[in-house]
Amino acid sequence: MYQSIFPHLELIIAQALNEDVGTGDITTNALIPDSMERSATMVAKANGIIAGMEVAEAVFKYLSPQIVWKPFVRDGDAVEKGTLLVEMTGSFRALLTGERLALNFLQRMSGIATMTHLFVGQVADFGVKILDTRKTVPGLRLLDKYAVKAGGGENHRIGLYDMVLIKDNHIKVAGGIKNAVEQIRKVIPAGMKIEVETTTLAEVQQALEMNADIIMLDNMTNETMRTCVETINHRSKVEASGNMNLERVREVAATGVDYISIGALTHSVTALDISMNIKNN
Repeated sequence: MYQSIFPHLELIIAQALNEDVGTGDITTNALIPDSMERSATMVAKANGIIAGMEVAEAVFKYLSPQIVWKPFVRDGDAVEKGTLLVEMTGSFRALLTGERLALNFLQRMSGIATMTHLFVGQVADFGVKILDTRKTVPGLRLLDKYAVKAGGGENHRIGLYDMVLIKDNHIKVAGGIKNAVEQIRKVIPAGMKIEVETTTLAEVQQALEMNADIIMLDNMTNETMRTCVETINHRSKVEASGNMNLERVREVAATGVDYISIGALTHSVTALDISMNIKNN
């Protein structure tokens, strides 16, 4: 169940409902008797990849645990316009009050999964992994990153705590890549990976000398990346980053990099169009 994937989901839902419902759904509560039950469906109104089904379910069951949830698709499934996603039955009030929040989660997460799937498809024959970034909605990072995986991508680090990423400002403060890596190796747990951001071939060579686990090629031209990949020659994993789009990503994959990180997967989401309709009993 969703608790094992998103341990703080109930808190996220509670905060979101407090924002949306506040002291109560005035319109619904005035019109709908507390005991009335209905059924409703969710339908895809565009082609895409679904993500967030259990999150949407959790919204309704937070409002009414007795809601019966009958899904017809799973996260990661490709759907076409008109596909029936789920039928639910239970408290009419809960269905109406939870509708917008459930759709907000499901549409956003499915939009992320859909975009990720497009990028993955562009580079599939190169064996390159598509990575996300930390450019996520504050408080919703685990949901955003879960959606990336549902679309066939991979998660980079979850936060600042689970992997070292030495970026340009760190390098400036430390006085160079060598100093930065040496200082960090003194304090991190054994086995924790170190990635170094580079912008020139000279910086790549410095990162190689320090045996970085991953070398990020940041905002480089395709030609420069190809030269850097040849220089690295499998002595480190290579990540390409910066200005990635669907038109360019295949050419970047052809340079020989191992990973391509794409902030747009989560910071520029186009929601997948999904509708919810109450059935007439």
